[in-house]
Amino acid sequence: AGADIIDVGAVSTRPGAVAVSPEEELRRAAPVVQALHASPLRAPISVDTSCAAVAAELAALGARVVNDVSGGAMDREMLPTVARLGLPAVLMHMRGDPATMASLARYDDVVADVRSELAGRLAAAQAAGVPKWDLIGDPGIGFAKTAPQSLALLRSLHRFGLSSASAAAA
Repeated sequence: AGADIIDVGAVSTRPGAVAVSPEEELRRAAPVVQALHASPLRAPISVDTSCAAVAAELAALGARVVNDVSGGAMDREMLPTVARLGLPAVLMHMRGDPATMASLARYDDVVADVRSELAGRLAAAQAAGVPKWDLIGDPGIGFAKTAPQSLALLRSLHRFGLSSASAAAA
């Protein structure tokens, strides 16, 4: 029983959310990462950030996974930083940023388009030096997607190499 991983984030990614500075993000997240790292918990700590400097600072405090809702697109230093840190990364599909993503939920074929765009982010990470085996692609349910588009993605997880039955068991 217990958590397999603990994901710490200090910035809201809800639609329309206002960005905060990297300094504020660190002020919020660093004490949490430090406390978790010092605790007897053995679950890996993931840091949910789109800022390379924040990822690096929190990795130095004990974070062992980088979870970037922008897929490394919001900070051009993120993918090289992840490679340099040697950490696994979860790269999520999202168009725009939380303030603009709702207006960018237009797709010809949501499943094909998300697969293609996400594959591009994963390829960019590999080109930056992150090994393929250290990458997890996340289709970004609800991020720059309407509810029907998100449902279409959930129904098509098998096209991403993960079935809905596997996801439910995880």
